[in-house]
Amino acid sequence: MHTFFKVNPLTIDVNSFSISKYKKLKVVSLFSGCGGMDLGFKGGFNFLNENYEENPFEVIYANDIFKQATQVYKHNFGHEVDFRSIETIDEYAEIPKADVVLGGFPCQTFSLAGKREGLDSDRGQLYKHMIRVINAVQPKVFIAENVDGIRISKKEEKLDKSALDIILEDFDEAGYNVQYQVLNAAHFGVPQARKRVIIIGIRKELNANIHYPQTIHDETNWRTAKDGIDDLWDKIDSPNVLNHTTKDYSKAKFYPGKTMQGNNRIKHDRPSPTIRAEHHGNIEAHYRTFNDDENDMLGWRRLSVRECARLQSFPDNFDFNVAASSAYKMIGNAVPPVLGWYVARAVYFSLFSEKITVKKRKKELVSN
Repeated sequence: MHTFFKVNPLTIDVNSFSISKYKKLKVVSLFSGCGGMDLGFKGGFNFLNENYEENPFEVIYANDIFKQATQVYKHNFGHEVDFRSIETIDEYAEIPKADVVLGGFPCQTFSLAGKREGLDSDRGQLYKHMIRVINAVQPKVFIAENVDGIRISKKEEKLDKSALDIILEDFDEAGYNVQYQVLNAAHFGVPQARKRVIIIGIRKELNANIHYPQTIHDETNWRTAKDGIDDLWDKIDSPNVLNHTTKDYSKAKFYPGKTMQGNNRIKHDRPSPTIRAEHHGNIEAHYRTFNDDENDMLGWRRLSVRECARLQSFPDNFDFNVAASSAYKMIGNAVPPVLGWYVARAVYFSLFSEKITVKKRKKELVSN
């Protein structure tokens, strides 16, 4: 019987040290999408006037089958993405050795908002291909990400274990000490309430303690949707704002009096709700309106691609050079880069805590 979850995990204040000059670790990125997690690991970007320093990680291989997402990835990161199904790739001959493997294996089958087919589906089995790559690459550490719904089995009345329990055991058998935590992006400065399961595994022979990033925001000081996007409201078609034209927001109708997907507005005074991938054009409306009557849906405008990107913490120079429909989907699938940045630094500290100098005494920064 394995214990994968600590009620009080080790945490570290990742803003208490600088690692930008440390040795870079090589990263293999699977199910990369447009690169939200990869950008977080890479660092070196600005979001809402805050600098997120460069991290010592270098992505040397990326893979995804969403063609438009690979186009955006290449455009922003400057290197190719292997556009083939992970199921067809020879992991020993075609994937390079690396220190880190990242993988946000497809999550819709586990989503509470989706059909919840879970491990019964072919997509629900894709995590096994991540393990296959891990066995070949032999990284020091892997990081996997998924929706919170992975903790709940579709057929829980018939199963003794959740999908997450099974996945964690399989990762453990690959030779890694494994833990998971549910992190809410809003607790790390992202203007969006987005809970995700973050699984970290470190090779057993390294005897390293796994750390997660300390939260820095709560209900008293979190970034609201207004903090994130208010300045963009009147800048539609501005040449100085990427992905924010009349072609970059959905024109799907609103229906008065009906309760249905996307038939509502986000609130200005709290983080936005989770930006979803499968909204089929029914992305929520901005909290502002063109009419005096707040309830008159004729004055509502749906969130633009750039506004969704902001709420996901993508920097303003990250260009989604594809049609809005594809951009919405990849943004909804992405890990918020700011959340990825915090996870990356906690992972680096986990591997090299003895070499990293913190601004305060370590015992004050790390809690059990």
